[in-house]
Amino acid sequence: MEGQLKGVVIITLPPPDDPSKGKTITAYTISENPNPNPNPRQQQHQRPVAVRSNSPLSISARRAIATLAATALVFLALWSYFFSDAPLGFLREGRDDPGRRRPDESRSFILPLYPKSGGGGGRLGLRPEGDVKLRSAGDESGRTTRRFVNASAVLPVRGNVFPDGLYYTSILLGNPPKPYYLDVDTGSDLTWIQCDAPCTSCAKGPHPLYKPTKGKIIPPKDTLCVELQRNQNVHCDSCQQCDYEIAYADRSSSMGVLARDELHLEITNDGVMKSDFVFGCAYDQQGQLMVSPAKTDGILGLSNAEVSLPSQLVSQGVIRDVIGHCISGDAAGGGYLMLGDDYVPLWGMTWVQMVLGPMNYYEAEVKKMSYGGQNLAIGGSISNTGRVIFDTGSSYTYFTKEAYLGLISSLKDISPRLTLDTSDETLPVCWRADFPVRFIHDVKQFFKPLKLHFRNKWLVLQTSLQIPPEGYLIISKKGNVCLGILDGSEVHDGLTNILGDISLRGQLVVYDNINQKIGWVESDCTKPYRLNSFPFF
Repeated sequence: MEGQLKGVVIITLPPPDDPSKGKTITAYTISENPNPNPNPRQQQHQRPVAVRSNSPLSISARRAIATLAATALVFLALWSYFFSDAPLGFLREGRDDPGRRRPDESRSFILPLYPKSGGGGGRLGLRPEGDVKLRSAGDESGRTTRRFVNASAVLPVRGNVFPDGLYYTSILLGNPPKPYYLDVDTGSDLTWIQCDAPCTSCAKGPHPLYKPTKGKIIPPKDTLCVELQRNQNVHCDSCQQCDYEIAYADRSSSMGVLARDELHLEITNDGVMKSDFVFGCAYDQQGQLMVSPAKTDGILGLSNAEVSLPSQLVSQGVIRDVIGHCISGDAAGGGYLMLGDDYVPLWGMTWVQMVLGPMNYYEAEVKKMSYGGQNLAIGGSISNTGRVIFDTGSSYTYFTKEAYLGLISSLKDISPRLTLDTSDETLPVCWRADFPVRFIHDVKQFFKPLKLHFRNKWLVLQTSLQIPPEGYLIISKKGNVCLGILDGSEVHDGLTNILGDISLRGQLVVYDNINQKIGWVESDCTKPYRLNSFPFF
């Protein structure tokens, strides 16, 4: 017997006439360095031992298998964390258990988004200069009344970018609570509702005008009033009310006074959270807000300024300082708005650093923009870096003049089957096809994706947002395909790129003001999911 032999296994089958005795397994082990002259007497007394695979060969194989499995697991985890949303599917079953929440945990609210009726252009919801800064953590001017255990809500959403316009959600305000439809605008600070104060110039909205009482009007010494008026020329110490005036990039404006009333947020367990909410009582609207093609009651300000709805809820301890929105890319539209961080995916998100500034925009720095692999000039040259604002107050996307002209040049000879149709005034650039067009899918083969490359502190990882043709094209009522990217220099200073709803569809976009970052992941936007653990455990 050679010394390399590590063991012998003997398998004894049961007798044919008595299968009930079963089979037996016996193993003998031999020393790795056997004695060349073994003692026969010692061999006679050797006893069988239990079956074990303790040989170096067996241990090595087991270690190799374990190492391979661990490596594959780590690789799959890293891949899912940085590049994929696939593992989310493992988490979407059984995660929405309200009983999992502890009473002291932060709360989130999911609000539905609806389409505006009528109007195709939408409003560019950028704020004027002089908006307020983030609200300080020590301000305790608000109060919160809790009637709930789990304050999360998931509601159905419908909507589209064209021809209905932007998206809105419904809030309940007052006592007894009354509904109001408000534009969802991450580019606005102040929430305002058309108000009978009395109303000088109000559009016809879907609900009766809000009627404030004297006790609801905020005095000029209120903390939020001081912050709101800090850079506005409307402050008046002797006045009995806090006046405001906001001008938007599309030259529309809203004027009114600040008021405070009860905000009611509905949650999934049929409970209601009540909170003191400061908002604008708007009695004078001009421009597109006067026409109100969207038939809404006002604007929901979602920026990180301290007068915004999220910041007020944060200061009262109701939510953590995280919000998000998900606008469906389907033709049927829809989506949801979430306040709080309970429904932020733990894996698969792409994150970029948020650029902080006095305007309280959700803004990030972009290193490069390309169309079909061809670079577009962001500013004065292709190598210049630029900035991108995520703005749900805009129906369409706006590029800097240089980037816009570069894109138009790339689309000049898009296809012999598409010719420019200057008679279609839906948008500045529209093409007529030599075949019937009903959906973007009918013409998307002629167009290429846009790609925005963002600055990332992890140099080994590529951080980019790819916008497919569905993210920048619409089909007009004339059956033409139109470019939903416009020249930003015609509506604002033209120095910043603005991603509007058309390019944000099909993505869950999250604004994490705690960690000062912006993230996104592809989603069908049908419903949010609470993700509580690592997908593989």
